[in-house]
Order: sequence, then C-alpha cells, then structure tokens
Amino acid sequence: MQVLVTFRHLEPSDSLREYASDKVKRLEKYLHPPVEVHVILEVDKFMHRCELDLHAAGVHLSADETTSDMYAAIDKAVDKMERQVQKHKEKVKEH
Repeated sequence: MQVLVTFRHLEPSDSLREYASDKVKRLEKYLHPPVEVHVILEVDKFMHRCELDLHAAGVHLSADETTSDMYAAIDKAVDKMERQVQKHKEKVKEH
C-alpha cells in the first residue's frame, strides 16, 4: 500500500504522518494490491480537515472530515473510508 501525506497550511510533522499512515494501513486487509491512498491534512482557522482519496483496482473512493482536532479528524475520516471499502467488498462478493 502506497500512502502519500500532504500538509496544507500546517507545519509537516513526522508524528502526524506516521499516525495517518498507520490508521490508513487498516484498509489494506479489504483491498487487493496495488492500493494508493492520498491523505490531505489541512488547517483552516480553527478547524482541522482530513481528506482521503483511495485508488485501487477499479475503485475510487474518498472521505472527508472536519473537526477541531487533527487526530480526531484522521480517525473519523478513516472510519468513513473503512465503511465505504467494506460496502464495496460486499457488493463485489455478492456479484
């Protein structure tokens, strides 16, 4: 799984990069390689935003979350993405 983390309007930190990468790795068990995930972390005044774009074999999914804490935004966005990936996997399995 290839994870690309982009920081907008915020100082890049290794701790945020590792946290986001570790959380996104949870999705790997649902998808077949190659999987590419682009994580965009952004700060706008007091709101922290996490956006996820996932590209896998024939699948393009995205999730977006805005909260007052960056770590919470990452958690919620990954949870949304996990639900979408599970739904897609069930659809494929039933087909």
